[in-house]
Amino acid sequence: MTDHLTSRRVIIAGGSGFLGVSLARHLSTAGWSIVILSRHRPKPEGPWRHVCWDARKLGEWSCELDGAAALINLVGRNVDCIKTPDHQDEILRSRVEATRVLGRAVRAVNSPPQVWVQMSTAHIYGDPPHVTCTEESPFGYGLAPFVAKAWEEEFRASVLTSQRSVILRTSFVIGRNRGAGNGALGRLGVLARLGLGGTIGSGSQGMSWIHETDLNRLIERALTDSTMQGPYISSSPNPVSAREFMRELRHAVRMPIGLPAFSWMVRIAAPLFLRTDPELALCGRYVISTRLKDEQFEFQFPELGSALHDLLACS
Repeated sequence: MTDHLTSRRVIIAGGSGFLGVSLARHLSTAGWSIVILSRHRPKPEGPWRHVCWDARKLGEWSCELDGAAALINLVGRNVDCIKTPDHQDEILRSRVEATRVLGRAVRAVNSPPQVWVQMSTAHIYGDPPHVTCTEESPFGYGLAPFVAKAWEEEFRASVLTSQRSVILRTSFVIGRNRGAGNGALGRLGVLARLGLGGTIGSGSQGMSWIHETDLNRLIERALTDSTMQGPYISSSPNPVSAREFMRELRHAVRMPIGLPAFSWMVRIAAPLFLRTDPELALCGRYVISTRLKDEQFEFQFPELGSALHDLLACS
């Protein structure tokens, strides 16, 4: 049996996408041994071992958890899509069923990971137009809060009482493309370079964000800091309006102009040309973590301008 105190093996479930590849590289550099559980092998090659699973049924993959130091669950269908009934169903099921089978797996091995870090979303607080939400704020109403609540409820039912559990309610992650994409920032960056990165809708909707480096550092801290427990908002301490976000994005890519996109334009163009939900651009939220402030977590990129410059200025 592997000693948890000496094991450096971390299991990243759903680690083949943008966030997983970024995290795997970060943790590997810090000396961790990485196993990625995913349906498909990550597109880029990297310092990890890939194990195939379907995220729904127990299989040989569950042996990877035996003696591992930690489990990180990032599984969830991408929400950057048109919200058809089928897509809504899969957005919910992919998160809940993966979490449930991981819970069955930790019960099936002799020496389960002592730490389980669970991804969630800051969208659990809904889309309040002006209120800044913290960990203590009430949850919102709608599809995203409903999915997030079901996701966290399944996690609480699945995690072992002997495991230290951390939930990260994560905002919009901005990062580099390392061969697995870089989320919505890639699409927004293209629009900004074409001179189309002006104000979207009213421009007052909240854009809470976090640099991939700070998210990776926060997850690594969750693995090693025995005082971390329960839900945290993982977002920069300086959320901005959508208008300010696009202004900083134009500055980072050195494009002096940005044509605005009025709400009616977004509602037509988003599903027709971008194949996505217009509400992702037209709605938003301001979130700040009081827990991370109280626990003195220092962000390497607390300001949006420097974060975007780091990611885009030389790209």
